[in-house]
Amino acid sequence: MMGDAALWASLPIPALLVDALGQVVDVNPAAELFLNLSRRSLKGAPLLDRLHIDAPMEEAMARVLAHHSALVINEAEITTGARPPVPCRLQLAPMQDGSDLQLLLITPREIADRLGRAASAKTAAKSVIGMAEMLAHEIKNPLAGISGAAQLLAMNLSAEDRELSDLIVEETRRIVALLDQVGQFGNLRPPERRAVNVHDALDRARRSAQVGFARDMAIVEDYDPSLPDCFADPDQLMQVFLNLIRNAAEASGPNGGTIRLRSYYDLSLRLRGVTGPGNPLALQVEVIDDGPGLPTDIASSVFDPFVSGRENGSGLGLALVSKIILDHDGWVAVESVPGRTVFRVSLPIAPIPKAGG
Repeated sequence: MMGDAALWASLPIPALLVDALGQVVDVNPAAELFLNLSRRSLKGAPLLDRLHIDAPMEEAMARVLAHHSALVINEAEITTGARPPVPCRLQLAPMQDGSDLQLLLITPREIADRLGRAASAKTAAKSVIGMAEMLAHEIKNPLAGISGAAQLLAMNLSAEDRELSDLIVEETRRIVALLDQVGQFGNLRPPERRAVNVHDALDRARRSAQVGFARDMAIVEDYDPSLPDCFADPDQLMQVFLNLIRNAAEASGPNGGTIRLRSYYDLSLRLRGVTGPGNPLALQVEVIDDGPGLPTDIASSVFDPFVSGRENGSGLGLALVSKIILDHDGWVAVESVPGRTVFRVSLPIAPIPKAGG
């Protein structure tokens, strides 16, 4: 079938091999899982007898064979008839072995959209890094002069006018603090990854939060003690969890609330591991709050820089979380409804040391 059976089996998205007659030659495990059909039941069957696809598939497959070039169908719904249709993106490509076989890749639309947002977030993060040095030089120095001048003027002002000069000083300090946050992107070193107990990183973040910004919050731990180590930079991982707890605490408002820290193992989330070929992201950590939920207009872009649901929020905390997790070949996602917001971090397992190594 294919030169490397292990590579075929490890493809993280559903893939089918189809011959010139439109019959299924082979199916990878991800396709079996997605379609809920076994390889045995699909192999040798006409593709369009087993799958209902609302796209001109016969024409598309004929064009791929005739022109020996790839073809993409961005919008198509697929079902086996046993469950509702799933919006997908389809890719057809001829095999480069001289045969009439072609490869059909199926990417569920939700996954494709998430991948696109992840790529956009990474590009945006790089843009912020480039901005950091310019902002530091072009804005922070003049702000220091403005703040100093306001403090000098305050020495000869009345009490009423001194309030205005104090406001100038306060606002310039706030802007400098914001620039310092932007600078975190540029100063963030590449992760030094090693085997890390994810609960140790969570506990460090929890203790720090409870003596500071989350002192009025109830933090509940719901850990799976059997989890293996993740493969991460411990300090950067702690920073991720601290930012997520801070976000949850701020979302709950001044009256406090409950934050639930949950960890569990889910091997089925290998589709989220596309940034690390064939590497499933089995370790899941969730930070759950009972606040009002994300505003609907920012829910899909909450990890982008400068996007915030709070009036005075910088919109940089979650962008930094996204950058760190992407640098770890991981995945971060959010689900939010009023009364329950879940930020989920998916991480790779630490590699098992080779014997004698």
